[in-house]
Amino acid sequence: MLLCTLRERISCSRPCTRILYSQRRTLARTHGTIYSHDAVELSYTSIIPENGNATVKPLVILHGLFGSKRNWGSLCKAFHRDMPQRPIYALDLRNHGSSPHSTPMTYEAMASDVHKFIQDKELKEVALLGHSMGGKVAMAYALSLKDLNVEPGTLSQLISVDIAPSIGSLSPEFMQYISVMQKIQSLPPGVIKTRTDADHQLRPYEPDVSVRQFLLTNLQLPSHSRTASHDATEKAKFIVPLDILSRSVEALGSFPYRYNVEENSVPTKWEGSTLVIKGTKSPFINRKNIPHLRAFFPNMCLEELDTGHWVHAEKPTEFRKLVTDFLSQG
Repeated sequence: MLLCTLRERISCSRPCTRILYSQRRTLARTHGTIYSHDAVELSYTSIIPENGNATVKPLVILHGLFGSKRNWGSLCKAFHRDMPQRPIYALDLRNHGSSPHSTPMTYEAMASDVHKFIQDKELKEVALLGHSMGGKVAMAYALSLKDLNVEPGTLSQLISVDIAPSIGSLSPEFMQYISVMQKIQSLPPGVIKTRTDADHQLRPYEPDVSVRQFLLTNLQLPSHSRTASHDATEKAKFIVPLDILSRSVEALGSFPYRYNVEENSVPTKWEGSTLVIKGTKSPFINRKNIPHLRAFFPNMCLEELDTGHWVHAEKPTEFRKLVTDFLSQG
């Protein structure tokens, strides 16, 4: 049995430990929240078992802010080794990776995108895993199943990694990152030719090299090199839409459902099997918002690892074991 107590490398680099989401219309009313958005078709990678099962008991993974499906590549392969009969999907959420740029960038909209993906792929008994922003998306989806008219049995297990369904402000560093990324993107052609050039621009604003490396996973370099002529016209740019992100700060700190502190009550709950993994050095899950988690997800198991916010990257082996042990119970 998975031990449940209150004791409590992004794949391409050592992670940061600070706070850093054809169309079809989805329409639903969720306790005062309207799910009415043009759901976008999300980019994804998949690992399908040798038996050809692509739909039953899949693990679907949602990355965090500024992340992408690429960050989960190594762990997806490891999960496949641990669970060779289970299909695995890693998604790019809207405005990230190879997925479309679209507004609004709210948890309602991102949950609608995930709903569309699961419907289009005809997935059944889904285990949905989300980190940080992706964890909030996963929780919003779980809480909206009835209002999205999701078939019973579609979602079987939920995993939220180092995030709670609470409402608050994002770290002020968030806007600073966007600002300096916009500055890099506005530089004349020929100034940013390599990631080292971009790193030099970031360094005065962010001393932690791991944070800079993570942000620069979103950088698209010009095709020319240092030997290119001085009249090159192509500029470096970021694949995330910085203008949309800058307008979405309040929405990304929010959540579609509100916990009533005085009454210790919530407007809706998901009573399925839920695992919450907390980093002991991270502030995102704490004594103030653990009651939120328990109210929304009464069948919740809370586990801790000795990490910061990037739990899966700092302790990948221990993280894998927690996840696979939990999924084996489903």
